Amino acid sequence: MEAFYTLQGEGYHQGKAAYFIRLGGCDVGCVWCDVKESWDANQHPYLSVEQILSEAKRYQGRLAVITGGEPLMYNLDFLTKTLHENGFRTNLETSGAYPMSGHWDWVCFSPKKFKKPDPSIFSKADELKIIVYHKSDFGWAEQFMGQLKPDCQLFLQPEWSKIDQMLPLIVEYVKENPKWRISLQTHKYMQIP
Repeated sequence: MEAFYTLQGEGYHQGKAAYFIRLGGCDVGCVWCDVKESWDANQHPYLSVEQILSEAKRYQGRLAVITGGEPLMYNLDFLTKTLHENGFRTNLETSGAYPMSGHWDWVCFSPKKFKKPDPSIFSKADELKIIVYHKSDFGWAEQFMGQLKPDCQLFLQPEWSKIDQMLPLIVEYVKENPKWRISLQTHKYMQIP
């Protein structure tokens, strides 16, 4: 769908320079999605891995974040192998709704209630990021604890349009459950893409 060089705005790698590769296509259907234009893959041009790499190499940063849409709708083995061979670290942002593919330095797993995650994601997730849209999301988040590797980083992130209602609840939840941390969409506060 698009690619751009910016800062990672949320989660564990927040604040790092990153080249984002946003793949078109998603059938998860999050109500709050801020890139709904990514859902229909046919609305976006097809680029070769060589074209993607050529653009990414124009920038100093060597962190490539593959996101979507839902990137695991595609087999990402060749894309990530090529990025690695050219000195990039690869991070994935996924709902985990499809089987794992690709070679990753970091996997951010952000499951959604709308589509059950594929079991292949659990052992690969370095970061669990739960979007908190409703107070019931806290209990839903806890169901993943026994399935993740022990060092998986745990984040609760308020959905942007509900931040005034959800952030105070998240603060209290983290104080009572310190295994969790807060993730904020700092790029939105800074008004950068």
